[in-house]
Amino acid sequence: MLFPYRAQAIGPDDFLYSYDKIPVERTAMTEPGLPATVLRLPMTYGPGDPFRRLSPYLKRMDDGRPTIRLDEGLARWKCPRGYVEDVAAAIALAIEDDRATGRIYNIAEPTALTEADWVRRVGEAVGWRGRVETVPVGRIPVPLDFSQSLDMSSGRIREELGLAESITIAEALERTIAWERANPPEQPTSLGILDDEPETIGESGHP
Repeated sequence: MLFPYRAQAIGPDDFLYSYDKIPVERTAMTEPGLPATVLRLPMTYGPGDPFRRLSPYLKRMDDGRPTIRLDEGLARWKCPRGYVEDVAAAIALAIEDDRATGRIYNIAEPTALTEADWVRRVGEAVGWRGRVETVPVGRIPVPLDFSQSLDMSSGRIREELGLAESITIAEALERTIAWERANPPEQPTSLGILDDEPETIGESGHP
């Protein structure tokens, strides 16, 4: 389905009305004389992330909240992720290797996690002893549609161009978390998270 955000646009002049990457891919790949390569990038995390994808969860973990409650649709939503340096390496490979000409590559870590599992992975990285819970769809305002997961294989670029991660996910998260803590956002987002839990985790690890 082309133009997936058009229904959310307030009019034809709204950016969401015409936003779609597939028409751009098609134009580039059919342009005579243009040796194009298409790279479909993941949700990229790491130091300098302008979207601050870890900050909503990290802030609550650092505050000692015993529970992070996610919208049920968001919690089970799965999407590809990639550490910024590995994504950059993939782009460099595609630029430097002539075998990439005319090819379409997905860039992502080998396994896509649900959002709930991703939050748990972040929790493990910081030693958070809380739990992730879900609340029924509709209880938390969520402006995006999480009913369709995004999952893709990055096997082609690994097999053809030799892409491989430079560090483990644990190390990637450690670096990202260190940067997030050193550069806290002015207004952390709370997309899909319910903040109605006043308790905090004590030294024993219990509320």
